[in-house]
Amino acid sequence: MIVSHISNIKWMKRAIYLASLGKGRTSPNPMVGAVILDKNGNLISEGFHSKSGMPHAEAMAFNNLKKDARDGTIYVNLEPCCHQGKTPPCVDKIISSGIKKVFVSIEDPDKRVSGKGIKLLKDAGIKVHLGLCEKESQELNKSFIHRNITDNAFGVMKWAMSMDGRVGLKNGKSKWITNKDSRSLVHSFRASFDAIIIGGNTLRNDDPLLTSRGIRKPEPLRVVFTKTLDLPEKSNLWDCKLAKTLVVYDASTADKKLLKRIPDGVKIEELSSDNPILLSNLLAKKGCNNVLWECGPKLATSAMKAGCIQELMTFIAPKILGGASSMNPFSDFEFTDMNKVFNLNEPEISFIGDDIFVKSIFNSSGSGFD
Repeated sequence: MIVSHISNIKWMKRAIYLASLGKGRTSPNPMVGAVILDKNGNLISEGFHSKSGMPHAEAMAFNNLKKDARDGTIYVNLEPCCHQGKTPPCVDKIISSGIKKVFVSIEDPDKRVSGKGIKLLKDAGIKVHLGLCEKESQELNKSFIHRNITDNAFGVMKWAMSMDGRVGLKNGKSKWITNKDSRSLVHSFRASFDAIIIGGNTLRNDDPLLTSRGIRKPEPLRVVFTKTLDLPEKSNLWDCKLAKTLVVYDASTADKKLLKRIPDGVKIEELSSDNPILLSNLLAKKGCNNVLWECGPKLATSAMKAGCIQELMTFIAPKILGGASSMNPFSDFEFTDMNKVFNLNEPEISFIGDDIFVKSIFNSSGSGFD
């Protein structure tokens, strides 16, 4: 029994690993891997969901079969789908294959599935085991889970700062606070996100590329969130051959006459206010599971207050910028009591050369913004 349980964990972890190979390419779908064993417990096939619109993990595993799977076992990190989308239901394929045992790590939070796939398998006489390596599977697909539960994109805030907490000099210059290795790591991080968000001030001051430098193809969607539409006529973001760009503006405050500054090829959307949660919801509807916020102090503060941020990534360089009027990563949260400030959870600290990198979980509940 112990050996059997260890073996089951081994194969589920293999399915989770296979699922991770689709990172950055599956949205709005989850990352899923599947492993098939024959009736004697021998590996006979495996597969993963490589890209949205392509066959699901289970279908890929069955397509790769070289032996009969009848009376065998399949391991999959997410409940098999039971609805017709761009591809046929995976449940039907499992049932028709004659497989007798299915190990599922977690239920699919998608309302179209959400336990229905498991029920169909059980109704067909298949033994279903749920919960193996649950924590690992939840971590892998936390963005997909978050979007399906909240209807908003999973948000990560990223910034770089000096030891004295500055993100730029008082004249606005910020290139470069961190070292080359840290900046390269940011490019690789971007490759795992569906969209990257900045505000109008960041566009005007920095004119960033906001790409993964070719690590991800296609590049993440570049999003500019603006209250005024007072954007430059020339910008790196207007080159949509490099990556797609979306401008989202607050219809209640923006001067729509300035829309003519935005060149053809750039997509434009309007929202009823500048509340960042509306942007998060819009991007979720567009199929973005996760988004990276690389914005300035005002938008960063608003996004955190609005509940758009679930994780923080901070790069700290061994430099002192000084200056009372130098730029901070956030504007005033107006806290008046230390019991109301944000407390970060589960910080992970590492060194990138002489820079410090801190990744932490953020939850605004318990702060002054309940």
